[in-house]
Amino acid sequence: MRIAQIAPLTEAVPPKTYGGTERVVSYLTEELVAMGHDVTLFASGDSVTSARLEAAWPTALRFDQTIRDASVPQMLLLEAVCRRAHEFDVLHCHLDYWPFSLLSRQPTPFLTTLHGRLDLPELKLIYDCFAGVPLVSISDAQRWPLPEANFVSTIHHGLPENLLTPQPGKRDYLAFLGRICPEKSPDRAIAIARAAGLKLKMAAKIDRVDREYFETKIRPLVDGEQVEMIGEIGEAEKPAFLSGAKALLLPIDWPEPFGLVMIEAMACGTPTIAFPAGSVPEVIDDGVSGFIVPDVAGAVAAIGQLDRLNPEAIRARFEERFTARRMAEDYLAQYQRLALRGRPALRVV
Repeated sequence: MRIAQIAPLTEAVPPKTYGGTERVVSYLTEELVAMGHDVTLFASGDSVTSARLEAAWPTALRFDQTIRDASVPQMLLLEAVCRRAHEFDVLHCHLDYWPFSLLSRQPTPFLTTLHGRLDLPELKLIYDCFAGVPLVSISDAQRWPLPEANFVSTIHHGLPENLLTPQPGKRDYLAFLGRICPEKSPDRAIAIARAAGLKLKMAAKIDRVDREYFETKIRPLVDGEQVEMIGEIGEAEKPAFLSGAKALLLPIDWPEPFGLVMIEAMACGTPTIAFPAGSVPEVIDDGVSGFIVPDVAGAVAAIGQLDRLNPEAIRARFEERFTARRMAEDYLAQYQRLALRGRPALRVV
């Protein structure tokens, strides 16, 4: 099939360090190319891909210090996609609702994966206005605020099978991976580690909007000994970081749409101890790939049960449920349905 992948411009594809949506777009794009499809990636010019790259802006907006109005590159991206839409069998968008108006006015079938939270009241107006746009959720839990929206499938994220693998060595600390912000509750992770008497290593990004939260609430708790802040890490550092951990802590306080860190830990044979918010019950098999707990005390108790979990069984569960090939096959089935419906005479490869 001739497939267009349309990525946000905030980060490169894949991101240089932290980044969820663009990382998933990269995994999906590379897998589709490996499966023999003709894929064009619309993304920032510093992206790296085996697909055909159409650079909508020279660099990722996060690192472009010259940008004062980030809407300009995004508008140019949408216009470039629309002008070339006729070249593709299907357009796959990862831009939330931004393409709905423009792409609904042209004939090429398009699909949108929603990567963020949907529990903001004003969003209902958009999805009511564009009620026919086909949507993919990344977890069933993500859907609950908008049950009337046109979801055609839930497709869980996946990772390349050998991207992250278990590394030999001692597992002797707890890990926090992702982003420092109130909804990720790094303060709870610190409380869990201290109550358990274990070291906590925090590999995390701090966005500008969360800088004050970090300085006032988290930095005073980081002593450099029991609680160590090591900053952002990329894919090259993740296998050692996660494989060295007894468990990944995910004491979230928000409706997590998916939580890529859970399957990253799973790929390394590392269990996750998580609070039961958002997608967590869909991703973690309680008692197999981790423990789902109600509070800090429950997390501390779960740490005492970690010896019951088998790293090989955790890795096996990743291979069964969360590979990029499984993700690509699920999306391909949706592309084929859309292409056949939108262009009856089309021959789908």
